[in-house]
Amino acid sequence: MKAWLLVPTVVLALLGAGVSEAAPDKVQDPAPAAKKQSKLDGVIPTQEWFKRDGDPDKVVTTVQIFVMFTILALAPSILVLLTSFTRIVIVLSFVRRALALQDLPPNQVIVGLSMILTFLVMTPTINAIKQDAVDPYMASDPKVRISQQEAIDRGVIHMRAFMEKHTRVEDLELLMDITKQPKKEGGWTLADVPTTVLVPAFVISELRRAFLMGFALFLPFLVIDMVVASILVSMGMIVLPPMLISLPFKILLFVLVDGWALIVGSLMKSFY
Repeated sequence: MKAWLLVPTVVLALLGAGVSEAAPDKVQDPAPAAKKQSKLDGVIPTQEWFKRDGDPDKVVTTVQIFVMFTILALAPSILVLLTSFTRIVIVLSFVRRALALQDLPPNQVIVGLSMILTFLVMTPTINAIKQDAVDPYMASDPKVRISQQEAIDRGVIHMRAFMEKHTRVEDLELLMDITKQPKKEGGWTLADVPTTVLVPAFVISELRRAFLMGFALFLPFLVIDMVVASILVSMGMIVLPPMLISLPFKILLFVLVDGWALIVGSLMKSFY
């Protein structure tokens, strides 16, 4: 029995001797392993294409991407406050409320149509900004290229021209008085109005026009509601809700007069 116990010991001794003899033959230069290990010293491996030294074009590309994401983050505020979107979306929402429809058209349709009409109205301004500000800023010719600040100033000029056209003088004077802007002897001019004052004045003017158009939209539907209510009262049908009877007539009237075409046409004409 003791002889059998010696067999595993002898086998392990022979294997150890073989490994110890073969080991010197497999010894290699440790330099490649050290080089490979040096690349993994940091937590995050370095990438060659992240390096920006000696390549200004890559730096410009990074700045452009950063500016693009910044503009995309501010795009909703710019769309709502500096364009025709405010007036259009409010008027279309008034139409839905005047018809006494809860979710028809849905909010997605109202907002989508408002955005399309906004781009249609703002197309001349967008083209002017692209020609005078974006194209010179992105030009490859150094003689034509302009700085970023100059491109912003040129774009603001066109946006101000659009807002000044649709801003009431009363709203401008109100906000100029509130902010205590310095007043000349002959009074303020449009050049004296800062952009921080022009933007809220433009929004107030747009809200006023939108509510006036919404009031005009409510009048014919209000007449239908009054006529239906008076007929139901005269017939003694007081329990029956007048809205239940007047809703089909309001929808029928709106379809017969081609209401959506009239409203969209009026909205577009109000900007020209």
